[in-house]
Amino acid sequence: MLTDNLKGIQQAIEAVFPNSKQQRCIVHMIRNSVKYVNYKDMKEFCKDLKSVYQSNDAKNAMDNLDIFEDKWGKKYPTSISIWRRNWSEISTMFDYSLEIRTLIYTTNSIENLNSVFRKYTKTKTVFPSDDSLLKILFLASQQIIKKWSNSRIRNWSSILNEFKIIDFENEE
Repeated sequence: MLTDNLKGIQQAIEAVFPNSKQQRCIVHMIRNSVKYVNYKDMKEFCKDLKSVYQSNDAKNAMDNLDIFEDKWGKKYPTSISIWRRNWSEISTMFDYSLEIRTLIYTTNSIENLNSVFRKYTKTKTVFPSDDSLLKILFLASQQIIKKWSNSRIRNWSSILNEFKIIDFENEE
């Protein structure tokens, strides 16, 4: 489950899907950590941070996080602690190939979907029934499907094959 760390979301997911893995949105993690960084350090900080979340595996990522902390920890301890506190939900993505990671590292597509739904529903303040709201959301989803059908996901055939191999039901 890909989340952006809303309060209580982790517990809610665990209650409904106790065997699921949780992945924190990397884009949100970056945004949360750079807001404590001085502008003059931003470019170098982000470049160094990239070595953490773009690592080949979890061990390499943890090693890079240690190096990152050695360099920036004294100056920006809050930024480092964000990554340390959330590491179990960040490192989930390293269980998968680089191709799958490109799909699961951010909630941007989910946020895009929500913004389209808001666009279709914000013009009406009241819906006469639940069915009328569902119809509006259905029509909005049809527009999204048309838009997304024209975009291609790089290496989709290999990603699809990998998804078929992974046994999500019995994964520990």
